[in-house]
Amino acid sequence: MAEHRTMQRGALLDAARSLLSEGGTEALTFPALAERTGLARSSVYEYFRSRAAVVEELCAVDFPVWAAEVEAAMQRVDTPEEKIEAYVRRQLALVGDRRHRAVVAISAGELDAGAREKIRAAHGGLIAMIVEALANLGHEQPRLAAMLLQGVVDAAVRRIELGAAEDPGEITEAAVAMALHGVTHT
Repeated sequence: MAEHRTMQRGALLDAARSLLSEGGTEALTFPALAERTGLARSSVYEYFRSRAAVVEELCAVDFPVWAAEVEAAMQRVDTPEEKIEAYVRRQLALVGDRRHRAVVAISAGELDAGAREKIRAAHGGLIAMIVEALANLGHEQPRLAAMLLQGVVDAAVRRIELGAAEDPGEITEAAVAMALHGVTHT
């Protein structure tokens, strides 16, 4: 019985990922979850008391996996420059992944404090790694530089998500160049 409940919960989370990646937070409704999973709407409430609870669980499950992939890419290289490049490239490589699209949709949506805290904690680990790389490069304010660097990554993510005129590869190369060389490098 417990195994069945775990499977149902997993199916609901997977349906939530699909809904989020297709239509953002507005698309994530209990009727839509019920329809996607073939469960009765009342059954959905047995697993999650609210939309916020679904979002919070997705944050708890997906953010650490996503952050671990970026961390692993950074750990495979040695120099601070390589770590920064890996940080940018891996996040942008994950854009097409449904799990990542759901995370982006969640980040853009209205979140309750619990979900926001989980996102902050997962992001905090990533930011800490990039702060260290930036400090090793000699940045006087590595934390500020890390926040601004993440802003470049977030802008590139949005550009790729929008299906902008540029190829995702071009967007990635431009983001990496900006991360490593600022706006003076073409």
